[in-house]
Amino acid sequence: MYRATRKHVDTSESSSEPQTPAADEGKRTRRRWAMDTRPLRRPAYRRLWSSTIVTAVGSQLTAVAVPKQVYDITGSSAWVGAASLAGLLPLIVFALWGGAIADSMDRRKLLLITNSGIAVTSVLFWLQAVTGLESVVVLMLLLAVQQAFWGLNAPARNASIARLVPEEELAAANALGSTVMQTGQVVGPLLAGVLIPVIGLPELYLIDALALCVTVWAVYRLPSLPPLAGTGPRRAGVREIAAGFRYISLHKVLLLSFLADIVAMVFGMPRALFPQLASQTYAPYGEGFALGLLFAAIPIGAVLGGLFSGTFSRARRHGWMVIGAVVAWGAAITGFGFSDSLWLAVVFLALAGVADMVSMVFRGAILLSAATDEMRGRMQGVFTVVVAGGPRLADVLHGSAGSAFGARTAVAGGGILVVVVMLSLALAVPALRRYRV
Repeated sequence: MYRATRKHVDTSESSSEPQTPAADEGKRTRRRWAMDTRPLRRPAYRRLWSSTIVTAVGSQLTAVAVPKQVYDITGSSAWVGAASLAGLLPLIVFALWGGAIADSMDRRKLLLITNSGIAVTSVLFWLQAVTGLESVVVLMLLLAVQQAFWGLNAPARNASIARLVPEEELAAANALGSTVMQTGQVVGPLLAGVLIPVIGLPELYLIDALALCVTVWAVYRLPSLPPLAGTGPRRAGVREIAAGFRYISLHKVLLLSFLADIVAMVFGMPRALFPQLASQTYAPYGEGFALGLLFAAIPIGAVLGGLFSGTFSRARRHGWMVIGAVVAWGAAITGFGFSDSLWLAVVFLALAGVADMVSMVFRGAILLSAATDEMRGRMQGVFTVVVAGGPRLADVLHGSAGSAFGARTAVAGGGILVVVVMLSLALAVPALRRYRV
């Protein structure tokens, strides 16, 4: 199927109108720095990516609506935090299990089941809100179910990419997907803030449910993605999950790709300190204004990095790209910690966002290219747990350090730790810096 798709693309390009040398040179120059869109020539990947555009915004509407509704009912930020933790354990458990399932069945079928489950959950969110149930327990249960479905969905979705695009386009495909998700993190909350006073909070859940229907249709049109011939039938139990962890321990480049993200997020994600910095260091700019900018800066930087992904998505030394990106993240976070000016702080956070985008792109590409297809689901399950759990551990660590040493000292110290630990890992274990495609 891949060869046929590729042939179709080549034919369509050769039938285009002749270009002048100047036009060809301009086109090549744009491709060197602009977003690499080659994967979008693959119809199957294009369908998967297009569905992400819709759900990236829709899921953020629910992400805003749930804590807002919990706070409206209880008037307590503690309950908001408890509701967030209610979804963490199901996400971890079902992401690990979902990775094993994704390696044992048709990934398209698993995507259809889980996306439908998430859509039904969004409808239930809407029903409890529109009927005025006002039960935090019900909200937490629904959130737990939703996160369980998401944990089952994410490994299959990410593992499918390697079956839809050739290896040399994996970095570009990850850049396209990550850019859309980061854009959703910027646009979704802003849109929610505009829509709540106009149409009300319950309708945010309904919009998300309708967006998920688009996703289900797009997934339905994907080709079948069963386990490859010769892999043999497998169950999806504890033994298979344990086999995934053994596989990671035996492949140092995979282990280091996970460790790189843990180092960057646990030591260097300072979002728990944003409220304290907004009320103390950047109070002269307006606490609410400062807080909004601090939270938006990293996603905005990531989006900008994605828009210019042509500058790095064709790189072959993926290991060095991860190492450099994590070190750049740590350096930018250190600069943020030393910033007295809000605008300088935003610049450093945006630079950190660019570095985070580069890291995400190449860590994702390494997971898809270095692992065999029969293990990709389990690798993506672990990846989902690391991505979800790292920032939450960082919240605890930075919150405690900020209280003990002050917010700016905790931020700068964390950034320095990222640089030191990442460089030490790269020097001690050469597998990552030697990895290339």
